[in-house]
Amino acid sequence: MLSWLERRFSVREAGSDGKTEILAGITTFMTMAYIIFVNPSILSNTGMPFGPLMVATCLASALATLCMAFLANYPIALAPGMGLNAFFAFGVVLGMGISWEVALAAIFLEGVLFILLTMTRLRESIVNGIPKSLKIGISAGIGLFIAFIGLQSAGIIVKNDAVLVGLGDLKSTPVLLAFLGFFLMVALEARKVRGSILLGILAITALSVVLGVSKAPEGIVSLPPSIAPIFGKMDFSMVGNANFWIVLFSFFFVDFFDTVGTLVGVTNRAGMLDAKGQLPRAQQALLADAIGTTAGAVLGTSTVTSYVESASGVEQGGRTGLTALVTALLFLAALFFSPLVSIVPACATAPALILVGIFMMMGLRELDFDDWTDFVPACVALLVMPFSYSIAHGIEFGIISFVVLKLATGKTKEASPLMIGLCLVFLAKEIFV
Repeated sequence: MLSWLERRFSVREAGSDGKTEILAGITTFMTMAYIIFVNPSILSNTGMPFGPLMVATCLASALATLCMAFLANYPIALAPGMGLNAFFAFGVVLGMGISWEVALAAIFLEGVLFILLTMTRLRESIVNGIPKSLKIGISAGIGLFIAFIGLQSAGIIVKNDAVLVGLGDLKSTPVLLAFLGFFLMVALEARKVRGSILLGILAITALSVVLGVSKAPEGIVSLPPSIAPIFGKMDFSMVGNANFWIVLFSFFFVDFFDTVGTLVGVTNRAGMLDAKGQLPRAQQALLADAIGTTAGAVLGTSTVTSYVESASGVEQGGRTGLTALVTALLFLAALFFSPLVSIVPACATAPALILVGIFMMMGLRELDFDDWTDFVPACVALLVMPFSYSIAHGIEFGIISFVVLKLATGKTKEASPLMIGLCLVFLAKEIFV
C-alpha cells in the first residue's frame, strides 16, 4: 500500500519517501489541529451549535486537503481560516446583524466565484495587481484582530465604559489559566516542539478539569454529533441587498490573498517554485481551495483556506500530496473524539488565538519602513481592523489610503488601474451605502 502511494504521489521523484511523508502529515495535523477546537468556539458566538460546527470543521478540512493532495500533489493542508471565521462571527453576524445562514450563502457564492476565476486563470493574474505592502498590512491586521479577540475570550481584556476597554480580573482562575497556556505555548514554540499550540490547549484543558473550570468528559470516543442543524442551511434571501455583496467581497478579498500568500510562502520554503519564481500547478492548488470553500459553506462552516502551518510538515521533509492525505485522514479520525473536544474551555483556546495572531503579525518585518506611501496604508489597514472590529473596513481604508497617497505624491505608476478601481468602489460604498 505504501509503495503504491509513493508511486501515486511521485514521492521518490520529489526527493522524499513514504515514511517521511507520513511523519510530515502527522506534524502538519498536530500544528493546526487547534482549529478543531477554535473554529467552533468562534462560530458558536453566532448561535450555531458547537457539536455540528466541530463536525463541519473536520469534514471541510479533510475534503479540501484531499483535493489539494489529489489535484495539486502539494503538502499543504486546508481548514476554515483564522481571521475569516472571526470576521464571519464578529464582523458579519454580530457586527452587521446578518444571520449566519445568509453569511454561509455569501461564502458559498464566494467559492463558486473562486472556481470560475480559477478555471479562467484570472485569479492567478489578479494577485499581481495588489501591492506587497498592503498584503503585509492586511495579514498583520487580521493577526492583531485575532489576538484582540483572544484577549477578550480569555477575560484579560473586558469592556470599560469610561475608556472602552480595560483589564479584567487577573486573579480569576480562567484568566490565570489563559496566561499559563499562552506562556506554555510560546515556550514550546521557542523550543521547536511540534504541535506546541495543540499541546498547550490539551494541558490547560486538563488543568481546567482538575480545578473545576470544566467538567470531566463522560467518555472519550463517541459517534460524531449530527451535522443536520447547520448542513445546507444557506439563505440567499439577501442577494439583492448591497450589504450581502460587500460581505461576499470582503470574504473574497481576504481569502484570495491569504491563500496565494500561503501557497507561495510554503512552496518557496520547500523549493517548489520554478526558475521564474512561479508556482507549478498553481491552478490546481487554487481550485482545491475554491472547492473547499464551496463545500465548507454547504457543510456549515466559514471560508476554507490554505494553512501556513503546513510549513511545519514541509520542514519535516513533506514534499508531496501524500503529506496532505495523511493530514486529511487525521481530521476524519478526530470526528470520533467529540466528548474530549466539548470540555475544552475558552481559557484554553484563547491563548491559541493570541499566539496565532502574533504569528500573522510577523510579516511586518518584510515591510519597507522608509517608503511612507507603502508603510502608512499598511498601518492603516493594520489599525482599523481591530479598532473598528471589522476586517472589511481595514481593507477598505488600506486601499483608499494607498491610492490617495500614491496619487498625491506623484507615484501614479504604482497605483494600478485595479487599485484605483477598488478605491472608487470603496469610496462609493462609504458615500452611498
